[in-house]
Amino acid sequence: MNKNNPASTYDIVSISENDERHTLSIIVDNEPGVLARVIGLFAARAFNIDSLTVSETESRNKLSRITLVTSGSPSVIDKIKVQLDRLVPVHRVSDLTAEYGQYGALERELALIKVKGVGNKRLEALRLAEAFDAQTVDASLNSFIFQITGRTREIDRFIHLMASVGLTEVSRTGIAALKRGDEGT
Repeated sequence: MNKNNPASTYDIVSISENDERHTLSIIVDNEPGVLARVIGLFAARAFNIDSLTVSETESRNKLSRITLVTSGSPSVIDKIKVQLDRLVPVHRVSDLTAEYGQYGALERELALIKVKGVGNKRLEALRLAEAFDAQTVDASLNSFIFQITGRTREIDRFIHLMASVGLTEVSRTGIAALKRGDEGT
């Protein structure tokens, strides 16, 4: 991390040439320890998690959805899916990227971005927020907190641009995703 260049802190991480980014939707029992087991599988095999969101989806059936984004070679992605499918609390693993293609799944992320600045920097932050359809959810004389929802790539671009204006802090939810159409995953 370069303290003299705040933009370097928020550079977009790239994956290797042979790696693919996949969004997995995992339906699991909503009970204590399930998330730890899924995460433990990734840690034990040195697989990386780029994004992770978890929430109860069916309270009647006590099920939760884990939406997980990971990167790896096609063989690594296949290994991940096979290993996840073997876990007892896992009901279903869907690879939204492989099964439904780039446009077959809808992915969104939410981010809160704190920017400080006065004068021209303040005006530039407001202009950028407007251009990206970000909402101002908090404002003071010296700073703003913007809320932006969209595709990860757009949020990455917004953060990168805000770094030159006065970015001080970022909080992101991770990706939520569903396949398009009337059928469930």
